[in-house]
Amino acid sequence: IDTIRGGGKLNKKRFASSPAVVRPSSGGVHGQRSAVFSREQARQRALYPRTEKIEVVLHGPGLHGTLLIMNKGVSTPHSCARHLTEWHVKSSALALVDGEPWPLHKPLIQSCSLSLLSFKDKDPSLVNQAYWRSCAALLGQVLEDAFKDEYSVELLGIPELPVTSGAFCCDFVLDPQLDSWNPSEESMCSLIRGAQQLIHQDLPWESLEVTPSVALEVFSHSRCKQEEVEEKAAKSNNGTVVLYRCGDHVLLSGGPLVARTGLCSQYEVTAIHRLGEGAWGLHRRAQGLSLPFQLEAHHTVWRKLRSRATKLVSEDFYWLHFKFLKGQCVESCIQILTPLFSCLSSPTKKRLGYY
Repeated sequence: IDTIRGGGKLNKKRFASSPAVVRPSSGGVHGQRSAVFSREQARQRALYPRTEKIEVVLHGPGLHGTLLIMNKGVSTPHSCARHLTEWHVKSSALALVDGEPWPLHKPLIQSCSLSLLSFKDKDPSLVNQAYWRSCAALLGQVLEDAFKDEYSVELLGIPELPVTSGAFCCDFVLDPQLDSWNPSEESMCSLIRGAQQLIHQDLPWESLEVTPSVALEVFSHSRCKQEEVEEKAAKSNNGTVVLYRCGDHVLLSGGPLVARTGLCSQYEVTAIHRLGEGAWGLHRRAQGLSLPFQLEAHHTVWRKLRSRATKLVSEDFYWLHFKFLKGQCVESCIQILTPLFSCLSSPTKKRLGYY
């Protein structure tokens, strides 16, 4: 039985469909979630019927003291980048607004200071963590779209793991009919193709801060997500929840995401592990590995990293320092590629210029 669009088969068994509640197709669920997101987005924009100006003071190399006059509740850090150079538009992944991490597509609501962050900053830790989180969000989107409509896919959440864990991951539960499913090489390639298509589309991750009631409506078809909404709202300082939308896919995230899918470059889905039975069924963990477009790893390094990323990620971290990156030393690469120093043999380290 073909289960995954583009490849992958079940073991040679047939399963009876559950005659329970009729579940909308994945396309129907995505459409409903996106429609609620758009409605709330329009409502919030309507809160600023008259154009009010705010002052945005820029910080960064060559920008210190630059003042932009922007529109309150409408302009975003991305809008500010467009007033600068094409490099700022393409390279900016995240922003700092008054010192706080801020998604590039989230409107500015008052006068503020603004720093545009990229992967080649002296301290790229915030950007790298947002990138890891975004790659996991992309993986979840691919999983939701990968299976045929008759099979449900429930995303359980994105574990908040540092880049030093060796892989980003997304936990999920498949339709009970697919409990015996094991991904073939063809299935994994199909998932990678799905991710590459989203990357090629260069879709923005739109950010929207909403009340719990709106978030519960967005995820009205998922009790699991509704519980996650309640948990995040309880932990939030102002009782709100932040949603993100990429295409028609709406998700919850543990922190800010980068500006767009096109910031991803090398991207692979490396493994799908069974975690065992849980509250929502058979829990699985999909894992992957990626580098942003501004960075590139030597194929020997990438092969080692990929090998590590196939193993189930845990809280045991390894610190890796690579000096080789297309003949230059880039601090961002050190933090993006940090899990596997112990996996490299001494000759390999020497050949890559570590010594």
